[in-house]
Amino acid sequence: MGFVLGITGGVASGKTTVLEMFGELGAETISADQIAHELLSADRFVVEEISKQWPEAIDADGKISRQRLGEIVFSSGEALQKLNDIMHPRIITVLEDRVNSYRNSDNSAEVLAIEIPLLIECSLMYLVDGVLVVDSEQQEQINRLRNRGLDDEEALRRINSQMPLDKKKTFARWVVQNSGSIDDTRKQVQRVWQEILHTARTR
Repeated sequence: MGFVLGITGGVASGKTTVLEMFGELGAETISADQIAHELLSADRFVVEEISKQWPEAIDADGKISRQRLGEIVFSSGEALQKLNDIMHPRIITVLEDRVNSYRNSDNSAEVLAIEIPLLIECSLMYLVDGVLVVDSEQQEQINRLRNRGLDDEEALRRINSQMPLDKKKTFARWVVQNSGSIDDTRKQVQRVWQEILHTARTR
């Protein structure tokens, strides 16, 4: 029986980096952010609802500009909630389908690792067998967001829009600290990987 690992953390804490490391070790991987990107570009309901709510987020080609949408929703708690109301039910349906498919198949991978930024906020722990929180110093988060083109004010707004990392860590079975070198992070991931394999093989 496979093990489903939920990876979460703050914005720009390094969740995707950690997910990719688990993939390199042999885990099957799913990214909720990638699912969201696919819905924003291809789901007719999502595109229509966002077009109605925020026409200014639509570019000249009639497509959703993720940059413009982000600027809108992260400047207003009400707008962010509206976007979540549109997106989350569809993202959760896809995640449930993929997790059920994994659990009901002859798993080629012993571990399914899923990156879900709002795993705890959306009470999705029922999907996973264990939670890993990627921790990072706030200044490191700001630096990474700066590298994505955000100013410090916008970076802090996005960081503060989510549950504080210290609170997320209270739900974690594992915490990976991602403020040091990439090698330090990889060593922590490898230790967690060995623990997960042991758990998956002995339960």
